[in-house]
Amino acid sequence: MSSAPSMDEAPVLFEERSAANGMRIGIATLNAPRTLNGFSLPMAHLLLERLQAWADDAGIALVVLQGAGEKAFCAGGDLHSLYKSMQAYRADGSTDVRDNAYAAEFFDVEYRVDYAIHTYPKPILCWGHGIVMGGGIGLMSGASHRVVSERSKLAFPEITVGLFPDVGGSWLLPRVPGKGGLFLALTGATLNAGDAIYAGLADIHIAEANRPAVFDALAGVHWSDDAQRNHAQLSTLLQQHASDAATGPLLRNAASIDALCEGADVADVVAAISALKTEDPWLQTAQATLAAGAPGSARLAWELQKRAEGALLADVYRFEYVAALHSAAHGDFAEGIRALLIDKDRSPKWQPATLAEATPAWAQTFFVSPWDDAAHPLADLGATVTERSLA
Repeated sequence: MSSAPSMDEAPVLFEERSAANGMRIGIATLNAPRTLNGFSLPMAHLLLERLQAWADDAGIALVVLQGAGEKAFCAGGDLHSLYKSMQAYRADGSTDVRDNAYAAEFFDVEYRVDYAIHTYPKPILCWGHGIVMGGGIGLMSGASHRVVSERSKLAFPEITVGLFPDVGGSWLLPRVPGKGGLFLALTGATLNAGDAIYAGLADIHIAEANRPAVFDALAGVHWSDDAQRNHAQLSTLLQQHASDAATGPLLRNAASIDALCEGADVADVVAAISALKTEDPWLQTAQATLAAGAPGSARLAWELQKRAEGALLADVYRFEYVAALHSAAHGDFAEGIRALLIDKDRSPKWQPATLAEATPAWAQTFFVSPWDDAAHPLADLGATVTERSLA
């Protein structure tokens, strides 16, 4: 008989620390450092359950979200498990996107966790150290206090695996200054701490060496049952440990990026980025990633950002959910994972193979929902909260 997993083998570690006056701090640590804390379905279930419990616990003043290990807060979703589910679904010959039960559950619970963080009634401090990509940004983006350090690297790299910037990316990226969000979606470009703050994906830079001091300071505060007051106290505490972050290439190249991305269609934008003559290594890497990425992903990212204009965040999660299931069912997602992580040949056979074939009409097939609005699995998102503060 195999023994039960030990505490340090649990996908998420939970801890409660008492503060100066007996109020408690809930700490959730993603605990899969060997996979750079890739966000798995068991993680999602555990985190959603505990976040709900802590929200209802009057003794919990705030929540801290962090990742185990030195390399990453969260490098993205658990792609290996998703790949297995896509292989099984396609082998069955189904044409109903709902029949991939694993993908349907994974994206459902992941998006619920992300939305819960965005609308959480108490402060959430997310420590975004190291790699924070894709699903990691989904977790971090909604936290009330988002810390980055000198080792932070943020990106939406989905174009490299045939997906699109999901986890609310269609809502987040248009809020990046200028045309920066479109550029990030098309190129998977990496942001340092300074650019993460500039892009609105993080709030404050604190040196990684100061993390223990910040946690010690959290325990010394007299927190209250007033979430607004706790929010202000947390902001003050973090500022006391903050330092300036180095300016990043997104900000340095902002004017050029805006000019490159002003085209009326994604094909115009891709052509402009591809034709750019530059010695900037960050821009060169962005060009190369775009050139090797899935043309369908570029089209989907463009169309989804258009659909997100003026939409509530809950609605964005609902239509991203439909598009994600279509991507798992018949898009390039499985092929992208195969080429990157399974066979590791880095030679994906994208379908459509060119942007000219990835037409708006082709993209519309990814937005056809198999449910009416009332039956959508995420129909209840936003039912009990207001999103006015999320504009």
